[in-house]
Amino acid sequence: MAPAFAYRAVDAAGARIRGREEAASPELLARVLERRGLLVLDVADATAERRGFDLAFRFGERQAVLDATRALAALLPAGMPLSRALDVAANLASGSVAVALAAVRLRVERGEALAVALAEHRRHFPALYVGVVRAGEKSGDLDGAFARLATQLEREAQLRERLLSAAIYPILLGIVGGAALLILVLLVLPRFASLLQDAGASLPASTAALLGLSRLMRRFWPIVAGAAVLGPVAATTWARTPSGRRAFAALLLGTPVVRTLRRGALGARFGRLLGVLLGGGAPLLSALGDAEESLADPIARDDAARIRAAVREGAPLNQALAASSVFPPVLAQLVAVGEESGKLEEFLRKAADILEERTERSLQRLVALLEPAMIVAFGVIIGVVALSLLQAIYGLNAGVVR
Repeated sequence: MAPAFAYRAVDAAGARIRGREEAASPELLARVLERRGLLVLDVADATAERRGFDLAFRFGERQAVLDATRALAALLPAGMPLSRALDVAANLASGSVAVALAAVRLRVERGEALAVALAEHRRHFPALYVGVVRAGEKSGDLDGAFARLATQLEREAQLRERLLSAAIYPILLGIVGGAALLILVLLVLPRFASLLQDAGASLPASTAALLGLSRLMRRFWPIVAGAAVLGPVAATTWARTPSGRRAFAALLLGTPVVRTLRRGALGARFGRLLGVLLGGGAPLLSALGDAEESLADPIARDDAARIRAAVREGAPLNQALAASSVFPPVLAQLVAVGEESGKLEEFLRKAADILEERTERSLQRLVALLEPAMIVAFGVIIGVVALSLLQAIYGLNAGVVR
């Protein structure tokens, strides 16, 4: 049975169509739909679409976009026509990204602007991507626009890899430590309980409480296991809703230690996005709008909208940033220097570099402290369990001596 793909297309009358069909590959389905007279906008794995933000699927899409952007950044300066470069990039990409690029190529060949064609595929090409391309088209520097995009995407990919590498050990430590505690509570403690009860020992309060917890978990283990599995799933699903995203963003910005890391990360992203867009030739207000749309954090997006409104009304960018409760003060300070020297784009990049380095160092220190903290916590729990059992054994031996 062939895999199923969900697609979006436009018919001859200009009406948008959504559907789902089986095909050997996304490319073959796109060709079939084009033979029916449809303009294909997007084709994606229907299973992946139902999963939403499946991590492996999203990672594959990001890598395909990066590969295609690298190809365009290399081919366009060599003098290759845009249509031909898009065709080569589509062949280098895979899955739904390849289908999206093929659809973009067809629209470009029909006379549409590249930015307009890319904007139809926001799933793969977000506001930042479209904004940089739009600015490159207006300034006549499309080659430089794709070079800046390739650099930005590579930087984001490297940052994700470093964060994942830093998180692997604490995650494994938590899984192994949690499994060890479960084995201790569910398997080891009940055996001690039966031995102590057979001996007629009087259990200390701590031991009785521990054995009661063990019996409770053994009795209701399906509920405990279901809560452990469904709890994170429910929390993740809720966090994807508008209210959940806003509540989660407020929690991050309200937690003392995490707040500093979050503000640094948001400031670095906002400064980097704005610098890339301005470097591509975008006007300040347009760049602020595209940077605002590219922020996933709803609170940061609201603050970016406030900054854009203040700049539209005539306020300097550094003053609008200085009034922010989300972005760190160093961003406003360096923007002020950039505005005074006429090198705003350069100082935005410098601010982003500084904030990224600070955030990464702070995160590495936090992870370095988290690992021994988790070891100590597991050690304390196991020590409490061992002490409770020793108290019971000591009480049993004392009773025998008396």
